[in-house]
Amino acid sequence: MRRRSNLDFERRRKSRRSNYRRRQAKKKVLGKLPKPKKKIYLNLEKIVAVISWIFKIAVTCLVAFVAVWYWGQLVSTVGDSMSPVLKNADKVLVNRIVYNASSPKRGDIIVFKPKGNESSHYYAKRIVGLPGETIQILENQIYIDGKKLKEDYETTKINTAGIAGEKLKLGGDEYFVMGDNRENSEDSRSADIGAVKRSYIYGKAWFVISPKKDFGFVK
Repeated sequence: MRRRSNLDFERRRKSRRSNYRRRQAKKKVLGKLPKPKKKIYLNLEKIVAVISWIFKIAVTCLVAFVAVWYWGQLVSTVGDSMSPVLKNADKVLVNRIVYNASSPKRGDIIVFKPKGNESSHYYAKRIVGLPGETIQILENQIYIDGKKLKEDYETTKINTAGIAGEKLKLGGDEYFVMGDNRENSEDSRSADIGAVKRSYIYGKAWFVISPKKDFGFVK
């Protein structure tokens, strides 16, 4: 009996050791396995909504581009009066339909022919003054109806006021325009250009086609 008891004890001890070794081996294996990744739950409705929104924007931009391409016109800039936005010989797509739906705004870069002269080349300038406003340039600053104009685009210093040295009242269909490169620009400060009538405006400078490094929308 004692011998059998000893044998049973020995078997149990070996069984425990065997179980212990298996547990330790299992722990080692599990320790080497990568931790399970957290499940990411996606909202299918939101994803579809975002994709749909992106698609609509893309289609709208494409339609607008095609419309301007067919009903607009490609012009070449002359000079660096609108540098750095537009440079000499840039090929610019002019949006001729935008002002059918809305009026030109301050800050827009418009394309026009001075005094409607059809034999002239196209000019590209930025609108500074709007119809009915009074423009004056004092101490290198532009004043609109007596208030200093704040501009959020890059320009050079004004050293020449021209005809705007005195108060200049714009008519109901006239715009005062200037080049961003102020000292290399023939614009509304010159009596030869003067205020630009609405009927002289050909369209809005919209997209630079070339050179390739400047390819993109006009800002």
